[in-house]
Amino acid sequence: MQVHPVCVTIRAMSESLQLVAHRGYAASYPENTELALRAAVEAGARLIEFDVQLTRDGVPVLLHDDNFARTAGNPAYINEIDFPTLADFDVGEVTRFGRSFTATPVCSLQRLTELLTGWPEVTAFVELKRQSLEHVGVESLFDAVLPVLQPVLDQCVIISFVAEVLYESRRRCAAPVGWAVRTWNDEAQVQAEELAPEYLFCNVEKLPNDPADIWQGPWQWVIYEITDPDQALELAGRGINLIETMQFAEMQEALRKRGAL
Repeated sequence: MQVHPVCVTIRAMSESLQLVAHRGYAASYPENTELALRAAVEAGARLIEFDVQLTRDGVPVLLHDDNFARTAGNPAYINEIDFPTLADFDVGEVTRFGRSFTATPVCSLQRLTELLTGWPEVTAFVELKRQSLEHVGVESLFDAVLPVLQPVLDQCVIISFVAEVLYESRRRCAAPVGWAVRTWNDEAQVQAEELAPEYLFCNVEKLPNDPADIWQGPWQWVIYEITDPDQALELAGRGINLIETMQFAEMQEALRKRGAL
């Protein structure tokens, strides 16, 4: 039986193509919440990503922005709030979802660790945010985060846009690291080579069109935010097999129909 070459190509891609659930299944659930992360894992995600900020009293919680204006309709800044106050916050993203997710609580990193304990097959990309680093410094940030992650550290990859975070992570623990590329230029390439992270994250809009211009190194590329399955396949054809998306279930179904997962 003759196999069409396109089928062979897709089959080869599927051997390594994987989806990363960006802030959980954030297209359909409030981002960085237990709801979003649980929904992603229940849909089949084995790679998840979320963001970590610190409260004023040093408790790590899942939050992308440095305030709650977008997710809770409250302009309060995370570094000005003590953790017990967050019990009154609803991060159900009313602007996006109306009242569908009323009374959605802020997810603490401790709660996320408990979830990961029950998901031994899941790897978590844990992004430590620049804003918290600027407020408390890199040592205090790790003092707050590492003890909480310790029970599941072998399931975690520490990622950041800030190179200092990755150096500190290398010094403190054996977890793999990922650097998020803010600017695509020669200086950033040199820094990537110095860091030698296991993963490099990049927004698809910054990625050069010519495959020859994509930096080669000891890392795997993770490209975000991808919502088009054909674009994911095109990236896989260029050797990029980790695709980050908020539309986890939709992308998974579309790629499976194409025989790529």
